[in-house]
Amino acid sequence: MLFENFLATKWTTAKRFGLEGAETLIPGMKEMFDRAADKGLESIVMGMSHRGRLNVLGNVVRKPLRQIFSEFSGVANPSHLEAVDPVVVGKTRAKQFYSDDIERIKNVGVLIHGDGSFAGQGVVYETLHLSDLSNYTTGGTIHIVVNNQVAFTTDPKSGRSSQYCTDVAKALNAPIFHVNGDDIEAVVHCCELAADWRQMFHSDVVVDLVCYRRYGHNEIDEPFYAAQNVSVLKQVIRNHPSALEIYKKKLIESGDISEEDIERIHNKVNSILNEEFVKSKDYVPKKRDWLSAYWTGFKLPEQISRIRNTGVKPEILKQVGKAITYLPENFKPHTKVKRIFETRAQMIETGEGIDWALAEALAFATLIVEGNHVRLSGQDVERGTFSHRHAVIHDQETGEMYCPLDHLVMNHKEGMFAASNSSLSEFGVVGFELGYSMENPNSLVLWEAQFGDFANGAQVIFDQFFSSGESKWLRQTGLVVLLPHGYEGQGPEHSSARLERFLQMSDDNPYVMPEMEPTLRKQIQESNWQVVNITTPANYFHVLRRQASISLEFRKPLILMSPKNLLRHKDCKSHLSEFDDVKGHPGFDRQGTRFKRLIKDPNDHKEVEEGINRLILCSGKIYYDLDEERKRKERKDVAICRIEQLSPFPFDLVQRELKRYPNAEIVWCQEEPLNMGAYHYITPRLYTVMRAIGRGSLEDIKYVGRAPSAATATGFFSVHKQEHAELLRRAMQPEPINFPF
Repeated sequence: MLFENFLATKWTTAKRFGLEGAETLIPGMKEMFDRAADKGLESIVMGMSHRGRLNVLGNVVRKPLRQIFSEFSGVANPSHLEAVDPVVVGKTRAKQFYSDDIERIKNVGVLIHGDGSFAGQGVVYETLHLSDLSNYTTGGTIHIVVNNQVAFTTDPKSGRSSQYCTDVAKALNAPIFHVNGDDIEAVVHCCELAADWRQMFHSDVVVDLVCYRRYGHNEIDEPFYAAQNVSVLKQVIRNHPSALEIYKKKLIESGDISEEDIERIHNKVNSILNEEFVKSKDYVPKKRDWLSAYWTGFKLPEQISRIRNTGVKPEILKQVGKAITYLPENFKPHTKVKRIFETRAQMIETGEGIDWALAEALAFATLIVEGNHVRLSGQDVERGTFSHRHAVIHDQETGEMYCPLDHLVMNHKEGMFAASNSSLSEFGVVGFELGYSMENPNSLVLWEAQFGDFANGAQVIFDQFFSSGESKWLRQTGLVVLLPHGYEGQGPEHSSARLERFLQMSDDNPYVMPEMEPTLRKQIQESNWQVVNITTPANYFHVLRRQASISLEFRKPLILMSPKNLLRHKDCKSHLSEFDDVKGHPGFDRQGTRFKRLIKDPNDHKEVEEGINRLILCSGKIYYDLDEERKRKERKDVAICRIEQLSPFPFDLVQRELKRYPNAEIVWCQEEPLNMGAYHYITPRLYTVMRAIGRGSLEDIKYVGRAPSAATATGFFSVHKQEHAELLRRAMQPEPINFPF
């Protein structure tokens, strides 16, 4: 209470979202944590929105008050309501894994909710729903609902259909303690009970702190504009004593404490607050304070970090390749799965025809033997939506499961590889994996959408955390999001991963060429994330290894447009030598063996090819269709380059290709409609490169692709085929392309 009063006097017009009316949350939480610590708790991961955040940080977390005052003077109090719930649970699960907390009592997640959001936001149920799933459980989360009986300005009768705001937790049979927020001793007792329950029974528990809001949604808001029975309610709240006054009166009447004792305590607290406020004027935040022990040595965006090779020694590739293609002698898999593993074993033996799934397995395996944890999560990821992965296989007679990636090395830590078939949830599961990935950089954490556009259900996570978390909170994450993308006639709901949305949120400047000299380049470090659309298994292998291995001394999220028909495409194959680190092998260039941001035309073109009349730049699977059409039309005067890393844009490599083809018409080709895909992201950046070398204007960038559309794709397969054929025809037409200018 004294803390809130102090803030009110120092920041009279600020929106601090105080706890007035719910002050007993603070002693309740402190006693809850102390009780849980007595029962083996060592670490707490806590999430909450805006209500009471400053008070909790100062009086429960014990964040230095001078730091709170300094930050509050210039930083907004963030509010993402319940979106933080799965992030907390995922981070808790990761802490349990890395600390060998098998019994799940050392690390506990605590979530503080509002009554309106707990009842009204679907991610609450998605998070609760994860609580008893084997690959997502944390042994129970403690939920505290600050039930001030107003959801923003909505009366409870308009805010929920159930009697209690906590009724959603009944789906889990979780105990729910409803407690009078004015009764501090009852609040403390319930919070201690909640801690006891969680540590003893390892399941979720809810404390419903029934209180009120003394002021409006924020301190400068007038709550009674929207209140029913305005005059009565206004008078009741104004005349109602605070929890502090109620308890003070009780203690004085009992003789346990005197007025003088209370006054002395008040003066001491106010003295501390004023001293910290004065010191806050000179407080300087340290970015390193935000990095936990696992992140020691990792670089911040302003520090140069060279990207090293990601190739692996040939003998290691062979060794892990044999391990991931081996099946136990008495194990009886499905006949088709057995053939797949036999084919993979042959690929490893000969080194030829490595496909997408095997390249992925090799990336996982090599990272694991190097000591990295690999976790893959999503709907049907064990098998793979397109029956391509088979990371976990089943004995057709006994039902026994076998995971080759669990048998790479002797006596390695259990769970170093986890393939986790998730519930039918995007918002909750993506948030969970994001939280998991933030705990330790020495890991590869991936979430795979069943189809790319399923990521729509998790848009809040992408907006609030994924794209901007480092910018807002200095928190790095290396989470990989696999989004199946490609136009194959499957209709508007299963074609596009909405590539354009991720590119729109990319923060690289389209009109400024960054420093591209390899020893000085910080382009990826300074961007908010990476967006790639890859066309070869070898490049997929290298981008996954770049994401998690020591070759990268920082972490950035990776949005990967993953393929569908390329999984089995006859030309989408790589040789094993493209994965190794041997000089002179395919894939080894001046920079060594690593992810290729741009793949030049496969024809043996010289550094300058004046006979090429058209340069087609593209990304993703459309390349294979274009190449096939080029061969069919015998267009030897057309070059095709693949931009594998769309964001941040490879200015240097695009510039190299433009110089290679000085007389070529420049074309961007994509499968998506004009108002989608990469076109609007690529165009200004491509023009920046052209301007730097004096190569025409914006009007000289030609477009081949689908026309603008409200839907991502047609629902008729016959129309899809017509559109695709026309797209290829225009890309290879003999006359100049004159669209869009």
